[in-house]
Amino acid sequence: MHAQSSRGRKQRRMNNDINVVPYIDVMLVLLVIFMVTAPMITPGQIELPTVGTASQVTTQPIEVQIDAQGNLSMRVREGGASFRPVDKANLLAEIRSAATPDTPVVISADGKVPYESVMHIMDELRNGGVGKLGLLVNQTASGAR
Repeated sequence: MHAQSSRGRKQRRMNNDINVVPYIDVMLVLLVIFMVTAPMITPGQIELPTVGTASQVTTQPIEVQIDAQGNLSMRVREGGASFRPVDKANLLAEIRSAATPDTPVVISADGKVPYESVMHIMDELRNGGVGKLGLLVNQTASGAR
């Protein structure tokens, strides 16, 4: 009788499928955590300066101008001053004779001048002891080109 009762019952087979219910539970918990914490995270905000609000220089700077052909000229930026041609080899000496080491120097280059030429002039002036050095830009209120 015992043998017959075991034959009548269905034998339990091994289940070889993956049980994904615990993985779904973990995923839902992570989803809730991200949904709660995401509104609390604020992205970093950076205020970039615009050209239209550039600070004005209080002292009269020396302006070094580079035209489209690469010729240099300079002037002290004050009313009625005109540009005078300068040789690249004598640029630093001319600037030193025109002002003190604290006098700012600005470079105004034509838009067609290669960037490398402007950087060479800036590097030469910086190595020569010019502490306050900047680039002159077209200041427009709208910022449009």
